[in-house]
This record gives sequence, C-alpha cells and structure tokens, in this order.
Amino acid sequence: MKRRILSNLHTHTAFCDGKATPEELVKKAIDLGMDTLGFSGHSYTPFDNGYTMSPTSTEQYARDVRRLQREYADRLHILLGVEQELFAPLVEGDFDYRIGSVHYVCENGEYCSVDDTFDLLESSVRSHFGGDWYRLTRTYYETVAYVADKTDCDIVGHFDLVAKFNERFPRFDERDPRYVGPAIDALDLLLERDVIFEVNTGAVARGYRRLPYPLPIFLHRIAEKRGRVTLSSDAHEADSLLYGFSDACAVLRASGISSVWTMTRNGWSQTGI
Repeated sequence: MKRRILSNLHTHTAFCDGKATPEELVKKAIDLGMDTLGFSGHSYTPFDNGYTMSPTSTEQYARDVRRLQREYADRLHILLGVEQELFAPLVEGDFDYRIGSVHYVCENGEYCSVDDTFDLLESSVRSHFGGDWYRLTRTYYETVAYVADKTDCDIVGHFDLVAKFNERFPRFDERDPRYVGPAIDALDLLLERDVIFEVNTGAVARGYRRLPYPLPIFLHRIAEKRGRVTLSSDAHEADSLLYGFSDACAVLRASGISSVWTMTRNGWSQTGI
C-alpha cells in the first residue's frame, strides 16, 4: 500500500553544520505530522573539524537527543544516529543507527574533500590527479566500496556524492564507462553487505542537482539486485526535513523500486510508495 513518507533519518543540527537545535527540529517535525525523526550529526574528523561535532559536543548532542526522546515519546519517534565518515575514528556510543559516508578521497597523503566547494575540488584534481576527473571518481568509488566495512553502518550515505558539482560545472560524463564502471563495482560490493542505500534529496534542496543521490542508473541496479533504500533529506534546517520526497518517490518508481525502508518503533519496516 502506497503512503506518504513522513520519516527522515539524515538530519543535522547546530551541534555540527546544521542551523537549528534538536528541539527546534523536533517541533517542526511534529508540525509536519512526521512519524519518525532521526538525528545524524557528523562524526568528529580530526583533519577537517570545521563542520563536524567535537568529542565534547558529541556527548552533549547524544544527551540532548535522548532527553527529547523521553519528552516527546508520545508525539514523535525520535532516533539518535551519527553520520560516520570513513576516514574518521569510529565514534563510540549507543547509537540507534549509523550512516556511513565518504566526503573525501585520500591521495598523496592528503585528504581532498569532494563536498566542500567546486573550486577546492577542481584544485585537488589538478594537484593530485593530473587534472583527470575520471581518476578522481575511480578513487572515490574504490573508497566508497568499503564504507560499510570501515564504518559498520546501517545506511550508505549519498552514494554518488563525488558528482555533487557536476551538473553545474560539468567535468565528466556520468554515462561514461570510466565513471559508471567503478561506481557499479562499488555498488555491487555494498549490495552484498545488505546495507540500506539512502535516496538523498539534500543536494536538490541546496540547488546543486535536479535529481537526488543516487542517480537512476544506480537505482536501477539496486532494484535489479533487490537492494533496499531509505528516503532522506540530509536536512540542515527545519524547512527541509521532508524536502522533495514526492519527486524522489516518482524517481524511485521509474527506476523499478516500489518501497522504501523506515525505522519504526519495532525496527526496520518496508513501506510502499
């Protein structure tokens, strides 16, 4: 049975690079009639901590979310999660779930962000990949292939993040076998791990892309292999908690996927779209 998805597990607060407090987001979720709100603060990343939680703020974040779980238990299903960066130390704690993400490639001993700014990424491609964008994307997907092993995640975050800027600043062909091949190889390895892939509308909300992560070519592969997906907005502010979900569901259906997975009070549950 099809229903509107009123659950989001990828949410950032002012404890990292979000704009709202956890309680402000909870109140907005209730106003929207949401069933489930999962918080997923960025794990502490020592070499690039401008957007992440610190060890101290991670502890406060966890205390705040657990308090809200208790206080709003009768109005909203609230979950404590973390977005674990592959290159960061594994965050210890009793989290309800983990999103495993790759925001960097490591080349010549330097961590190069694929998620910061286009100018920074283009400079990294010149400096570390000889200007070859396909070398960059291959390295990225060779890294992503092991995100489940390295982060012990339940959900794979924004699988094709490396293409974040490519619509506005085209530097490689997302249909080219040099791009698609390594991506499919990584996807197949992760599908063997039976992790859930998020369909992430965050870059659409922020004007970088017209389609959510991952692109339909990868969604078709997930459908073919009977993989699982969850719908998320990668919200950094309250107004984007359910951003673009209706359009994303249309993309999913066109790609052969007829349901998404959400975390209920009784565990993971499949919901028709």
